[in-house]
Amino acid sequence: MEAVVEKWRRLEEEARELRRKEADWKFIEAQPPRLRAALKFYVETGDLYVASRIAGLSVEEFNELRKRARIPNVC
Repeated sequence: MEAVVEKWRRLEEEARELRRKEADWKFIEAQPPRLRAALKFYVETGDLYVASRIAGLSVEEFNELRKRARIPNVC
């Protein structure tokens, strides 16, 4: 069981690093505070639903913002 948990933890960290590396940080930092916070939350967690709630946008609207910020959707 611990091996499975460790594998998932490692995969989550790899996904987080990829989102951090590929994101357009100039675009993210230029956003209003609420959108900026939501984008940063998404980079760290990959949780599209919660990030969209933080931003005050629908999931579809936030996903478009994510694309403009060049944050990959890593599963």
